[in-house]
Amino acid sequence: MPAPDLATAELTLTGRITTASNATFLGSIGDVVVVYKPIAGESPLWDFPHGTLAHREVAAYLVSQVLGWDVVPQTWLRDGPMGEGMVQRWQEQDPAQSAVDLVATDHMPETGWKHVLKGRDENGRMVALVHEDSPALRRMAVFDIVVNNADRKGDHILAMTDGHRHGVDHGLTFHRDHKLRTVLWGWLGDALTAEERDGIDRVSDGLHGGLGRNLADLLSAEEIASLAARCARLRLAGRFPAPSGEMSAVPWPLF
Repeated sequence: MPAPDLATAELTLTGRITTASNATFLGSIGDVVVVYKPIAGESPLWDFPHGTLAHREVAAYLVSQVLGWDVVPQTWLRDGPMGEGMVQRWQEQDPAQSAVDLVATDHMPETGWKHVLKGRDENGRMVALVHEDSPALRRMAVFDIVVNNADRKGDHILAMTDGHRHGVDHGLTFHRDHKLRTVLWGWLGDALTAEERDGIDRVSDGLHGGLGRNLADLLSAEEIASLAARCARLRLAGRFPAPSGEMSAVPWPLF
């Protein structure tokens, strides 16, 4: 039996993801399980143009593809039961793994993890936000800087059984102004690797070719120019940046 055409075959809804801030549904196209976020279900935001979050999710996938790191699962725009929206292949994460965690400060892992910040939990106990120190998560942190991700929560990182890490929920990206809010600050000041520099260069080059043409259908010219400028700054600095500006450097809630 031939595989369904993911762009045109019937999209059937099977459930709703109620923890999402915008209308988000679980569905299927043939035997392919997907997430569907209709544009009509996007909540208005004060700092992002209304009705653009699905386009930003697709733009994030296109940049991920050019980087070559498979950060974002396959994502595309198409019609659905509630109109046009973003559709993304569902990823079954490993429940036994967690790339980001809150741990008691007296039980901090000694190796393999990066410390981000300390605070108190709802019971007044001192806890620390930590994330794993892995090449896959480093690449996601670089991706977030490039796309200006304003909402990298811990639960937006899917730990896969084979050790790969997928990032999801990229509606709050590509703003023309600095908006980086992430739980992945563990490499602050570290030098970029050759692989990471090469990935940034691929995006910069792609903006003058196919990537730039594809993004023109999804983002404003000013947002694409800001993307190019971020790549240039990051490449020139050659290291992970520190938080800047007056806004919070981490999203809330953290998960």
